[in-house]
Amino acid sequence: MKLLTITIPCYNSQAYMRKCVESLLPGGEDVEILIVNDGSKDDTLQIAREYEEKYPNIVRVIDKENGGHGSAVNAGIEHACGIFFKVVDSDDWVKESTYLEILLKLKELIGGDKVIDMFISNFVYEKEGEKRKKVMSYRHALPKEEVFGWNDVKHFHVGQYILMHSVIFRTKLLKECGLKLPEHTFYVDNLFVFEPLPYVKNMYYLDVNFYRHYIGRADQSVNEQVMISRVDQQIRVNKLMVDYFSGQNNRQFPKKLRSYMMNYLDIITTISSVMLIRSGTEENLEKKKELWDYIKKKDKALFNRLRFGILGGATNLPGRGGRKITVDGYKLCQKIFKFN
Repeated sequence: MKLLTITIPCYNSQAYMRKCVESLLPGGEDVEILIVNDGSKDDTLQIAREYEEKYPNIVRVIDKENGGHGSAVNAGIEHACGIFFKVVDSDDWVKESTYLEILLKLKELIGGDKVIDMFISNFVYEKEGEKRKKVMSYRHALPKEEVFGWNDVKHFHVGQYILMHSVIFRTKLLKECGLKLPEHTFYVDNLFVFEPLPYVKNMYYLDVNFYRHYIGRADQSVNEQVMISRVDQQIRVNKLMVDYFSGQNNRQFPKKLRSYMMNYLDIITTISSVMLIRSGTEENLEKKKELWDYIKKKDKALFNRLRFGILGGATNLPGRGGRKITVDGYKLCQKIFKFN
């Protein structure tokens, strides 16, 4: 059995996937690299096969019809043989020294008396043209270098949450919780780090800058104009997260887990609302109203928490002036956090 399975979802990734794969190869035979070719129309599959042939004990290729990022992650989970599981997008990469440090720590933790469900580390926004890179860390919110549970979690900053770039899950947990990401839908990485949380009991945080998240291509899903053009998919994911949370017996969750999940929904609903406002169309303003009505019908307590919280309240300021204040606040956050 491998220590860690790393899944690389690839769609038309020929221009940048080599940097990603090369950054992961130093993990050696402790690691299984699954390159999932999601119906690419360029030389992605050929490049993947080259690595599989050269590193047969490390690299495996999964060739499938196009189903989107979520479908590729699903395929990775299904075929994973590692004790732990991570997703690395094909235009991202990892820092080698930190990578080796994390593999050593995972080996240590396997021999411990508690099963680790989720391993967390920092990530870096590698934004094109920016000299100073923004590091997203959790040192103020999570105990460092010790096994901990939800009751030990401190306070996250407003607008901060754990992303796919931050986490390594226990593979068996992902399979047992029945995670199945929707196909042909963007922004499903939010579901990936949301739905497994009620199954997570033990966590470990290593305060190191591991994952490098590239931002800069005009066609990236996190590009603002692209997000606006795909806002219906953002809304779909938003509603699926609301459905999931409301469908659980969430009042039985540990208090800090429930609070974290509600804060996550606050952020995602804020992003949906801001993108709908930013589009500037009456149709999308109506979609914003419909989204909030949907949440209210689904879960009144959740609606009240989101609508009258710091973020949700800011996206529902009345009139054109209120919408301008919302957009100005969003632009300020862009400058500070450099997220797209």
